[in-house]
Amino acid sequence: MSLDSVTPISTSSNSHIDQQDFLRILLTQLNAQDPLKPMDNGAFVAQLAQFSQLESAQQTASSLNQLVALQTASQTVALLGKSVDVLGSSGFTSGQVTGLSVSGTTPTMTVHPATGTDVSGVARKDIYNIR
Repeated sequence: MSLDSVTPISTSSNSHIDQQDFLRILLTQLNAQDPLKPMDNGAFVAQLAQFSQLESAQQTASSLNQLVALQTASQTVALLGKSVDVLGSSGFTSGQVTGLSVSGTTPTMTVHPATGTDVSGVARKDIYNIR
């Protein structure tokens, strides 16, 4: 098979092969094979098994991402009403978590200190102590 007959695959920014890319490679392979020497059945079955494993791995990764997002949201909701110490851009602040907001899959909190104005947009990673 010459390299001229290979169709370039499109890859996303994280450089992984998706189902469409795998099928494109497989079809290119089938189209470019010598009719007198077809692809070995074992190799064909192995490639189909790899395709199945790829699909399963992608579904698992998607499910794990959803689980992590739910766990993060759940842990953040549990902080409502708690007193926390926050390391913000203006230094350390102590106060009570009075509100939550979600942008995409990232929850942020509003912390009401004993004195001063509320601090909004506090991420879980900025909290260093919970009381």
